[in-house]
Amino acid sequence: MRRLNATVSPLLLDAINELVERERFSQGGLARAVAELSRRFIKDRTHLSRTYLDDDLLRVAYLQYFLPVNLAKVQLLLDEMPAPEPVKGFSVLDIGSGPGTATLAVLGWWHQRKLPGALSVTAVDSSSRGLGQAGLLWDRYYRMAGIQEADLQTYVGNLERREWSEQVRQKGPFDLIILANCLNEIHTKGTDPIEAKTGLVVECLSLLTPPGTIMIVEPALRETSRALHQVRDRLLQEKRCTIYSPCLHEGNCPALVKPDDWCHEERAWEPPVSIQEIDEEVGFIKDALKFSYLLLRKDGKTIVDRKPDVYRVVSELRVMKGEKRAWLCNEQGRQEVGRQDRLASPHNEAFDHWHRGAIVQIERIVRKERKGKVSALGRIEPDSTVEIIRGV
Repeated sequence: MRRLNATVSPLLLDAINELVERERFSQGGLARAVAELSRRFIKDRTHLSRTYLDDDLLRVAYLQYFLPVNLAKVQLLLDEMPAPEPVKGFSVLDIGSGPGTATLAVLGWWHQRKLPGALSVTAVDSSSRGLGQAGLLWDRYYRMAGIQEADLQTYVGNLERREWSEQVRQKGPFDLIILANCLNEIHTKGTDPIEAKTGLVVECLSLLTPPGTIMIVEPALRETSRALHQVRDRLLQEKRCTIYSPCLHEGNCPALVKPDDWCHEERAWEPPVSIQEIDEEVGFIKDALKFSYLLLRKDGKTIVDRKPDVYRVVSELRVMKGEKRAWLCNEQGRQEVGRQDRLASPHNEAFDHWHRGAIVQIERIVRKERKGKVSALGRIEPDSTVEIIRGV
């Protein structure tokens, strides 16, 4: 099954490049700022705060490099969530919007899909300069694409307090609420950061329409992903919502059982030339989109029908001597499954096309017994039917 490639609208890239060129920073200076931001995002997270958007050079570097990357992630998930019901309009709340990454992703997605009715986006962030950048990009893209019936309103607010929710509640309820690379940057201190982060999501659920979706996107780092898994578990334990995707169950996250485990996505994409040029200069390789995410609902909808023989592939397909293996996850937990090359057959041919994030169905997994112990490794036999029921 063909894997989908994420792309960024050329018109949006033109709008970004206009703003970048207007700032008159050298390409070398922007590349160094991208490297500095990457260091803060990955290695020096203890000193990370959203005030980087108030620094002119760092904000423009984020705009040129990280905004297209993160926008592509959001657009992938917009296509994955349930299609909006045909209504007169669609309302979106972008929390921790920064320079408008998710806001612009929604605008482009709405326009490209030619969805009916008007689009209304409300963006909230603690940085007024970041929100100003979002407004400029919105206006440019709006005019260049000839979009009609789309409205953006912005609010400056401290996301660790609740004043922002009172400001935006009059605009709700919302059909879609997005927290893109936001949750990991707030409530980093205190006695129970997970409880505080969970509280923010609960507040969002109170602003969501009954058939709406909450999208949470986080970096694919162990620390940030495990925190997201913990927020997920608390929400489900308190029966606040259900999981549309990626999870195929409502039980505790199996990735939290071992301290070194975490779950993340890796999706194919086509990086713009501007991204490739910076990668070459600073030595990065941005050949795939990596992130952790949740799509939350209140109506119980799920990405596929859940069954004991349906699994999500949560690792890459590992090629070993004489066999291939991958890790799967569903209501039974995480388990490793393999197929020896000599046991390949037309029934299990789809196994060779597994990839991280795919949802697969396996008719039968065999666990052999040796010396009175059942092997933890599941085996796919020649007569075991294997299907990919949803790729990515």
